Amino acid sequence: MDQAVLLIALGVLFLGGLAADYIGRTTRLPRVTILLLLGLLVGQSGLGLLPEEAYGWFEPISVVALTMVAFLLGADLTRENLSGHGRTIFTISLFIVGGTTAIVGLGLSALGVDPGLALILGAIASATAPAAIADVIRQSGIRNAFVETITGIVAIDDVWGLIVFSLCLAFLHQSGHWSGPVLTALFDIGGAMVLGLIIGAPAAFLSGRLKPGEPLQIEAFGIAFLTAGLALWLEVSFLVAGMTAGAVIANLARHHDHAFNEIERIELPFMILFFLLAGASLHLSVLSEMGWVAIAYITLRILARLISGALGARLSGVRGVERHLYGPALLPQAGVAVGMALVAAEMLPAWETQIVPLVIAATVVFELIGPPITLAALRRSAAKAATDRDAGGRKTAK
Repeated sequence: MDQAVLLIALGVLFLGGLAADYIGRTTRLPRVTILLLLGLLVGQSGLGLLPEEAYGWFEPISVVALTMVAFLLGADLTRENLSGHGRTIFTISLFIVGGTTAIVGLGLSALGVDPGLALILGAIASATAPAAIADVIRQSGIRNAFVETITGIVAIDDVWGLIVFSLCLAFLHQSGHWSGPVLTALFDIGGAMVLGLIIGAPAAFLSGRLKPGEPLQIEAFGIAFLTAGLALWLEVSFLVAGMTAGAVIANLARHHDHAFNEIERIELPFMILFFLLAGASLHLSVLSEMGWVAIAYITLRILARLISGALGARLSGVRGVERHLYGPALLPQAGVAVGMALVAAEMLPAWETQIVPLVIAATVVFELIGPPITLAALRRSAAKAATDRDAGGRKTAK
């Protein structure tokens, strides 16, 4: 009977995901937001229709789904993309991470939050939600210079965020052994990059040989699952490992016509379950429990994104309306931030009861409002590009 209930639940979730995809296409709402709301409706804060066993799927599904997202993000870090947008990608990503940490940290401290707690919350605020942003980009169908830059920023900004978070954690570590968090972060990121190279290099030359032009679906499954599993076993970042492997394959696999088509095809079922279960796991009650601190954190993070994104874009030479679109497009925040919060709570137990509920409360908000704002920014960039093309055509005609 338990197996029957689980299979029924799985079938309903997939059909619900299909309905969300249809609603997203007809209403122009982000599929991510619809899936999260649907999960919220059937989950713990809603009707409670999901069996308890279903929540146990969330962790393994999220690892696989995010690893596939990381592969696709890494695939955009090609020599061509970096030569065209590299300066903008690195400048804006550094400003986004550094500016968010500083503005949120200083803002909370000025409002009376303990400076140490404010600093670690600022570092956590720098994290983004690569899966949500990647899904919105894919759903939009927009492909222009702005989207290519956003994709590159999302691929690397969480790396900078993890480094900043680890440095802040090391500074605040009460035992005085500051080297522990720093060495852990270096191993987490460095080890993941090495793992990505070890998997990506042979995959670049071996995959796509059985069927010329693109890897088989079973190859895509094998590479994605192997990367995720080895990253968990070695206790390194599966996001960074997947991103590195994707970048290596994209730059070395010259015999591929479509190196990542199969990952894009197999990714959707995992993404549907990931967002539905993420929504089902959300607790709306934490919003009311956190009060003004949560409101301040959310407000400051929005301001930080707007300010630091615009400053980074200005410094990297971006002109026109796009300069002000990078911050809004990078607003979503989800699993990476929660992971940081759990690590911070373990390392700084005195603040555990403040860090975890606040970050979870903010995640609820940013998971729901972030994707629509990202989609609006993408459409604004597309509209601006179309206007520029029309203006250029009129000038040529004259």
